[in-house]
Amino acid sequence: MRSAHHPLVVTCGEPAGIGPDIALMAWSRRDELGLPAFYMRADPQFLADRAARLGLSVPIRTVEPGQTLDAFAEALPVVPTGAPVADRPGEAQADTGAAVISSIEAAVADVRQGVATAVVTNPIHKKVLYDAGFRHPGHTEFLGVLAEQWGPGPWRPVMMLAGPSLMVVPVTTHIALRRVPDVLTTDLIVETGHIVARDLKVRFGIAAPRLSVAGLNPHAGEGGTMGIEDETVVAPAVARLRAEGIDARGPFPADTLFHPAARREYDCVLGMYHDQALIPVKTIAFDETVNVTLGLPFVRTSPDHGTAFPIAGTGTARPDSFAASVRLAAALGDPSVLT
Repeated sequence: MRSAHHPLVVTCGEPAGIGPDIALMAWSRRDELGLPAFYMRADPQFLADRAARLGLSVPIRTVEPGQTLDAFAEALPVVPTGAPVADRPGEAQADTGAAVISSIEAAVADVRQGVATAVVTNPIHKKVLYDAGFRHPGHTEFLGVLAEQWGPGPWRPVMMLAGPSLMVVPVTTHIALRRVPDVLTTDLIVETGHIVARDLKVRFGIAAPRLSVAGLNPHAGEGGTMGIEDETVVAPAVARLRAEGIDARGPFPADTLFHPAARREYDCVLGMYHDQALIPVKTIAFDETVNVTLGLPFVRTSPDHGTAFPIAGTGTARPDSFAASVRLAAALGDPSVLT
C-alpha cells in the first residue's frame, strides 16, 4: 500500500447504484488491492446500512479530512456531507440528488484546500441530478465548472479512458452520433490533442507522447469516397499538431487501430466520437479501465462503468475498476510515482 501525505477523497455517487457497494468492498480488501488511504464524502449511516445489507464487516468512522490517514487502517473514514440518505438500492429517488451534488462539490473543495490529493468519483444517475436542478451534461462538464475555484482558467475537461494496455480520448463525447460531423472541427481536435499531450507529460510522465488520430469515416474516408471530413477536418488537425511539436499521426482507419501490434505504436488514441474510442478500451480491459479527466487543475478519476441498478445491494458488483481508479488517482496526484 503506497503511503501519502494526504488521502484521496471519494464521492458517494448515486446512492441507489453500485458506487457505495464497490467503495465498501474495496475498503474491505484494501491490503489485497494495494489501496492508498481514502475517505468518503457521504452520509455515514447510509454507508453503514449498505455495508450491513452486503454482509460486509466495514466499520464506519465519522472524521474530519485530516483524521483520515490514522483511521483508514481500521475503519472506512467518512466526512458527513449533504442530507441523510436512505438505503434503497436499485430505486433512484429524486430526493437524493442534492446530496450527490454536495458530495462532488465538497470533494473538489477538499482538493482545492489541500486536505485531499485527488478526487475519485463514483457513478451518478443524471436524471436524479436533473430533477435536483443539475444543469450540466455530465460529471466531466460539472467538474470543469468547479475547477473555477482555482481561477477562471480557461479549463476544458477532456475525458480519457485509461486501461493497462490502451488509453483513448473521444474528441466529441455525449452527443448523438448524427451530430458528430457538425460538432467536430479542426480546432477542437487540435485543442484536445494539446491537452492530452500536456497531461501525458505532466501527469503520466511520458516525455514525448505519441498520439494516433482515428478517422471519422470507414477506412478514414478512403480518399473522400466515404466522406470528406477526414481530408478536410481531421488531416489538417494532425498537420497542425505536428507543426506545433506534438507527435500526432493519422487519420487512421479505426478498425485497424486497436490490435496489439498497432497499440505498440502510440501512447493514446484520439477517437472522433464516444463509442469509437470507448468500445475498444472497455472490450480489452473492462474491469481494469479508469475514467480520467484531463485538462483540470486537479486529478479526477472514476470507474469506467455506470450505476448498475439491477445489481446494487446484491454483493455481486466487482470493485476492480474502482480500485484501479483509486490507485491511479494516487499515482497521478504524485507524478513521480510514474517516472
